[in-house]
Amino acid sequence: MDRIARVIVGRSKQILAFTGIITFVALLMLFRMDFNGDVASFVLEGNETGEAFKELQEKYQAGDPINVLVSVPDGATFRDKESLAALVRVRDDIAAIEGVAAVASIVPDTNPLTGGPITASMILLAPDDALSQLFDQSPVSSLLLSEDERHTLMMVNPEGDSLAVARQVDDVVPSDGLELTFSGNPVVFASVVDLLSLFLLFIPPVVIILLVGTFFATIGDRRLSVMALIPAALGAIWTFGLIFGLGNEIDIVTVIVPVFVIVMGSADGLHFVAHFQEEAGNPDPVARVSSALSHVGVPMILTTISTAAGFLSLVATGVHPIQQLGLFTAIGITFAGIISFFSLPALLSRIEIEPRHHQALIGPRVTAGLKKLVRTRIPAIGITVVLLAFAAATLPRLDVNPDQLFFFKDDDPVRVAFERTEELFGGATPLMGEFAFDPAAGAGQLDRLAEVTAELQALPGVRTVFSLPDLAASLPPDQLEAVLAGQVELPVGDLVSDDGIRFMLLPSGFTTDDLQGWLDYAEATPEVRVLTGMPVVWDEIARLVLRAQVVSLVVAFIMVTVMLLLAYRRVRETLVSLVPIALTVMVMLGFVAVSGIQLNLLTAVVSGIVIGVGIDYAIHFIAAIDYARPDGDGYVLRAIDRAGRPIVANALGIAIALTALWLSPLAVHPQVSMIMWVAMTTAAVTALVVIPALLPRAGVAQ
Repeated sequence: MDRIARVIVGRSKQILAFTGIITFVALLMLFRMDFNGDVASFVLEGNETGEAFKELQEKYQAGDPINVLVSVPDGATFRDKESLAALVRVRDDIAAIEGVAAVASIVPDTNPLTGGPITASMILLAPDDALSQLFDQSPVSSLLLSEDERHTLMMVNPEGDSLAVARQVDDVVPSDGLELTFSGNPVVFASVVDLLSLFLLFIPPVVIILLVGTFFATIGDRRLSVMALIPAALGAIWTFGLIFGLGNEIDIVTVIVPVFVIVMGSADGLHFVAHFQEEAGNPDPVARVSSALSHVGVPMILTTISTAAGFLSLVATGVHPIQQLGLFTAIGITFAGIISFFSLPALLSRIEIEPRHHQALIGPRVTAGLKKLVRTRIPAIGITVVLLAFAAATLPRLDVNPDQLFFFKDDDPVRVAFERTEELFGGATPLMGEFAFDPAAGAGQLDRLAEVTAELQALPGVRTVFSLPDLAASLPPDQLEAVLAGQVELPVGDLVSDDGIRFMLLPSGFTTDDLQGWLDYAEATPEVRVLTGMPVVWDEIARLVLRAQVVSLVVAFIMVTVMLLLAYRRVRETLVSLVPIALTVMVMLGFVAVSGIQLNLLTAVVSGIVIGVGIDYAIHFIAAIDYARPDGDGYVLRAIDRAGRPIVANALGIAIALTALWLSPLAVHPQVSMIMWVAMTTAAVTALVVIPALLPRAGVAQ
């Protein structure tokens, strides 16, 4: 390491200048920052179910509508002229918004008899029997009107920028005592973009502040505490610069990339600064850098590779957003590792460093306590037995969370709106299906399709099925022929194509078993060509999430094992290093199960991440043991003096820094914080206590 140290110190100006240039370019790329709030886009991409849904939407030009739930006060109904007139005024206000293609409502846009528009004043002047006829003959009354007739659903079909339309629709102010509730995917997407902006504005700075505070408790020097974090902070900036430079967008999964890079990438900076501080009495900067690299240089390389490997394991999951999270975070960790190895030593070599201050809180007491714990194998055996018992009791309860709004908190207006819409109309995102139909064969085919519609509607968990065959009996023959020929526009969009008829299935309080029953019926019924929709897609995503959990876990273990075998070239040290992380993963997954968090798009990938991060503690500890072994017995105790403090500090730093995720407006981020608290604490304790128990007793001899 002496030769490398001489190059770093001798060319420190060039190294720092090169680092500054890359950072400047990365900062320029941040002006290209863009967000993708379209949750559906990445859950549909890359899986067969999602592709089928997109194809059906394109075939019938049936995009995601904005659902506007309109309610009247107690004692009123939409059969009242005043309420119906108020509804028409709201409908017209929404239809006038730029980007709104059509508004489906219980009141049609035009009078079928005269062809003229139906206005609020016309409603107020119409006789009562005409209004009753309007309700009774409307083909969508059963779909868009609640049973008590106090609530109705308007389906707004946007064109162009659906997020901008959703924001404008949300700004509509109702009159006459009406209450509006907004749901649908465009509403979700618009809300997600706002939440992502808030996250990036507040969370990373809080993470940095918490990390600096934790590092100060270890180092006892404010300036060094900040410098220890420079590699991770620059790594996050470089990563975002790369993401936006390549034209990628930030979504609800990849938004956490900078937090992971800052928190996970800070370990190497802390270890280097802590060891560099130990050599502060040496006036030769080359000697100080060489000594620090001799102690932590190889472990820094190994931990960068292992942490990156943990994230890269996510690429094998086959779930697009998870793959992006793994790839870009691995790149960011690599950036932070390179900066820690070259740029940080170059910077430190050019400033005066004082010996460790007495203010350091994580110091002699921590190392003294660890030494007491490792003198006998009893504490290690006790900890291992307790952790294994906990895992055995909780792992069977591990399951997948199928909630498609898992990222929204319980009291979020979007979730509340979806729940209310689902309660009244069977779901804010209905299923979509297609019947096989040949328009040239005539309307006679509709009788059998009406029977299939009735059978579908009779299945458990189905509120209603809206289909043209079901409405055929209520339409005049000439109007039916016009609809089948595509000459009549219905308020719910296109229902007929060259070879099929679209239908909508509105669920109500359904279970996973109910959903599977619908799919089984569709597969067994020749007349049903396809049944899909966001509930079906999310059911498929649940299976992909479970597979992602298994794949990332297996791949991460294999990658880390191979890396350790190549580095150590000894089976014993490799196996010893893997024991703490195996215990950590089991405990972490047990906590995910018993806490009720369960697996979702983000929590399912944490195990692979924990393997890559948690193995760092074993790597640094074993490296310190190997460094101390030539000086004779007691090498484990000397290794604790050298590495115990940074390991404890890094584990606490990660856990404490991720506490900032509790400030996130997204519900899944506090869950990640809790999981990482459990994982990092377990990883550090098992590395520092269990590893000595697996080594000869000479290591703890005085």
